[in-house]
Amino acid sequence: MEKQIGFRQNIYLNWLDATAAMCSETSDMQELRARLDPIVAEQVQSQENRQVAISILLSIWVKTGEQHAHLRNEAVNLFAHAHTTHDRVWLHYGLSLLAYPFFRQGMVALGQLLRHRATIRPHELEARLAGELGQLGGLPKATDRLIFSLRNWGVLQATAQRSSYAPQRHTATSPAIEQWMLEAAFAAHPAQDLPFADLIHLPELFPFRFTLTIDDLRRTERFEVQRQGMGWDMVRLKVDPY
Repeated sequence: MEKQIGFRQNIYLNWLDATAAMCSETSDMQELRARLDPIVAEQVQSQENRQVAISILLSIWVKTGEQHAHLRNEAVNLFAHAHTTHDRVWLHYGLSLLAYPFFRQGMVALGQLLRHRATIRPHELEARLAGELGQLGGLPKATDRLIFSLRNWGVLQATAQRSSYAPQRHTATSPAIEQWMLEAAFAAHPAQDLPFADLIHLPELFPFRFTLTIDDLRRTERFEVQRQGMGWDMVRLKVDPY
C-alpha cells in the first residue's frame, strides 16, 4: 500500500522551493540529499522519515526527468525566473502530478468534489478515493498528508468550520507557466487527445486560473490542435523530441 501511494509524508513548500533551487546547481543525488537533510530536519526529527521525505522531493524535482526530461528541465528554468510564490506552486504541483499517480488521483477526486461544493472535508476526499481504490489501510493517513501539503502550499485554506477547507485559486505571472502546466497535466493524463475546453477545466487543475486561448496553443511547438465536427478543437501533445 505504501509503495502504491508513494506520496507518504507531509511535504512543505519551503522544502520544494529548496529542492528546485538546488536542481539548477546540481543533479547529483547524493549531494542533493546531503543539502536537503538539514532543511527537512527543521520539521522532521526521525532520520528514517527525513529520508522518505527527501526521496519524495527528489522524485518530484529530479526523477520526473527520466520520463519527462523536457518538462522537468523547463520547470527548473521557469522556477529560476519565477516571480511569485504562486508561480512556484504551479511548478511543484505539475511535477507532482507526473511523479505520483496517487497525488494525481487525489487531485482529480478533490477537483470533482469541489465542482459541487465550496469546501471539502478530509473524510469526503477519503471516501471518494476509497470508492476508486478500495478500502486500503493506509488511505486515511495518506489523505491527511495530501490535505496538509495542499494547505502548506496555499492550495487549500482552513475555513471557520472545523476540518473544512476551501480552495485558493492561483494565477501565474507568465503564459509560459500556464502552457507548461497544461502540458504536464496532459502528460499525466491517460487520454491522447482532449477537447480544449476539457483540458483547461480538468478537475485536477482546480486550483489554477488559465488565460490561454486555443490560438495560444496553436502557436506553440508542444501542442497539436485540430478542428473537428461540431466546432470542437481537439488538442494533443506533440511527440517529445527530447
